[in-house]
Amino acid sequence: MKKLNSLVVLIFALGLIVPTCSFAQNFSDLDVSPMDAASYPSSYRQPDKKVKVYYSRPQLKNRSLSDLAPNGKVWRTGANEAAEITLYEDMKIGGKPVKAGTYSLYTIPGDKEWTVILNSDLNAWGAYSYNDANDVVRVNVPVTQGDKSLEAFSIAFDDDMTMHMGWDKARIAVPFTK
Repeated sequence: MKKLNSLVVLIFALGLIVPTCSFAQNFSDLDVSPMDAASYPSSYRQPDKKVKVYYSRPQLKNRSLSDLAPNGKVWRTGANEAAEITLYEDMKIGGKPVKAGTYSLYTIPGDKEWTVILNSDLNAWGAYSYNDANDVVRVNVPVTQGDKSLEAFSIAFDDDMTMHMGWDKARIAVPFTK
């Protein structure tokens, strides 16, 4: 009887261990374009955010910016899913009013200016399903050139609530106001 009880305990224990081991092998590798967030205010100690952007950070990896984000074409503003921006209160972007809410963030790169687009479609992969009929606002902002090349696409907010985007030597600044 003791052997039967020991056998039952062993089978039960194996039943718990084997499925756990097989599920542990289903984790995906690290994303080559890691997800990041930028917010205003940017300090983690300030909980009352006004704006937050979630985006993935593609790397140049010896490729040109114009190959990865071609001029004149709608770009997802990062990698993988289209970037998403949440406004926690009504704001003006480039002087144009936008209601509080969450939007997809697209851009159209250019040599002299970029068009920044907030679109009402959410959970979009890339810009493949982009529909300009759902644009909430479009703002054209000038491009400047930085002194050094940024390997990874980056977004940051300054103390004036201006959203800065940079990749390679291209820099754009998008003013947000209340």
